[in-house]
Amino acid sequence: MALNGKKVMILVEEMFNDFEFWYPFYRLKEAGGEVVVVGSGSAREYVGKSGTRAKVDMNAGEVETDEFSGVVIPGGYAPDHMRRYPEMVKLVKDMFEAGKVVGAICHAGWMLASAEVLQGKTVTSFFAIKDDLVHAGANWVDREVVVDGNLITSRMPDDLPAFMKAILGALGGLG
Repeated sequence: MALNGKKVMILVEEMFNDFEFWYPFYRLKEAGGEVVVVGSGSAREYVGKSGTRAKVDMNAGEVETDEFSGVVIPGGYAPDHMRRYPEMVKLVKDMFEAGKVVGAICHAGWMLASAEVLQGKTVTSFFAIKDDLVHAGANWVDREVVVDGNLITSRMPDDLPAFMKAILGALGGLG
């Protein structure tokens, strides 16, 4: 398995996009990675927009970033909830600054803006948050996936295959 020995976290909060959570969750497991679900600490389980439930393995304040190779941030309305918790924002910033893979899809760009990691970066997102990302210093483009250094972004659930191919490739998997 290509990702044996690598740990990747997926962040979660209320109203996560179910596809953008579960598709990466199972693709990373399929590639042999250890997937850790990280929440804000406000609950032990969160409900997605479509009603699926995701149980938390640990809270953001408990994470030792040096143990992880990357983080995936699903969209939906969850990123708006996530960025209300300084520990979650710090986690994203720390992973980015450590050069770890940071994947954000759809509305997850809100977390990148709150973590202040967008200055001079080329990214994509769901079109409705384009202005937020541009105001945070990003160069926004309309593509299914954008890789700028260790930052990988996509627009929407339809882009999940390209998004995960880029993430797996960046983690040293087959992509």
